[in-house]
Amino acid sequence: MGSETIGALGLGLLLLLMILRVPVALTMLIIGVGGFSQVISWDAAISMVKSVPVEVLTNYSFSAVPMFILMGVLAAHSGMAGKLFESTRVICGGWKGGLAIAAVGSCGIFSAISGSSLATASTMTRVALPEMERYGYNRGLATGALAAGGTLGIMIPPSIALLIYAILTEQSVGDMFMAGLIPGLLGLLFYGLTVTVMMRIKPSLAVPGQPTSWREKLGSLAGLVPFFAVFLIIILGIYFGLFTPTEGASVGAFATLLYALVKGIRGAGLWQALQETLALSTVVFFMLVGAETLGYFISVSRISFSISDYLFSLDLAPIVVLLCILAMYFILGMFMDSIAMLVITVPVVYPIIQAVGIDPVWFGVITVLTVELGLITPPVGMNVFVIKAMAPHVGLGEIFKGVAPFIVSDFVRLTLLILFPVLSLYLVTG
Repeated sequence: MGSETIGALGLGLLLLLMILRVPVALTMLIIGVGGFSQVISWDAAISMVKSVPVEVLTNYSFSAVPMFILMGVLAAHSGMAGKLFESTRVICGGWKGGLAIAAVGSCGIFSAISGSSLATASTMTRVALPEMERYGYNRGLATGALAAGGTLGIMIPPSIALLIYAILTEQSVGDMFMAGLIPGLLGLLFYGLTVTVMMRIKPSLAVPGQPTSWREKLGSLAGLVPFFAVFLIIILGIYFGLFTPTEGASVGAFATLLYALVKGIRGAGLWQALQETLALSTVVFFMLVGAETLGYFISVSRISFSISDYLFSLDLAPIVVLLCILAMYFILGMFMDSIAMLVITVPVVYPIIQAVGIDPVWFGVITVLTVELGLITPPVGMNVFVIKAMAPHVGLGEIFKGVAPFIVSDFVRLTLLILFPVLSLYLVTG
């Protein structure tokens, strides 16, 4: 049996095991080790099992992952999220749908130091949903805005998804962060416009918030200062070369820790934050070990090169290849977690996009945006289920109905990024 055939069978078995709900990290590990043993030898596979975990866990670049997770956890535990929503609520006071816009804005700002969509969605739902319900907001609009706003965490830097993509493809983490900034801010803008359009079409979805004076609006900016301070420290430090992205993660985590200490977080709170960080980091690292193992198998099986050769034989334009890959991501996103999807597929598709001459940084941004769509797309939109867990009294159908206009907004944004790559690459190329 040829190596390409073994590779194809391995990928098929990978999908089967995931359908059977075997944990994604374990699935990648099983297929990677089993497939590698069939292409090379069992001795080589056992050696790989010994070396890959050490390579991943001692990789200096990966140390940024727990630091970014720690930033988000500390921000949630220190009360930063509550003050953030209160500030954006005052700024949007008196607007039609102002609380929903404030919720989206809060998600975008919180994600700037969280890096995780699920963490952003769960934290801001806990803070913002009760307030929107108190003012009589339609539950579909309220939960839809929070589910969509939570997805901004996967794009606005520092993003764990962009970080992992950069490491898997050996791209500059700083370049990926810079490339994700404008698309992330566009998402924030488009979601706000989506709420505005919905309010014009159906004003009964929400009532105007309590009007606030310009003096109150300016005074409320104090609640945004901690977030923008941490964000600017990280982004400007990386952009001007003051420190590497990995060092920037540590600096950001330290700055967030100082704020948490000033706000009164102590032993029990710190211990809980560290436990959450450790639990989330363990899940991510287990998937990275599985992805690295699977990547070795895919490499030796040469299945990705066979796919590239096949695509070349069809003489397809690069844009057609790109659209096919994005369609695959959109379909997978309906069923899989975003990080798991990236670590499984990037080793397969990256050689293909290299072969057809697609810019890897641009591809990374639009891929992460497509993955982001999967977080709010039925049947398994992870952000939707997070909202459902936080608000069990709201039906899944209501949430999916409420999030539908934001999905349309994301398709518009994705189309713009495909048509105008400069939106992603401007801050990278200057």
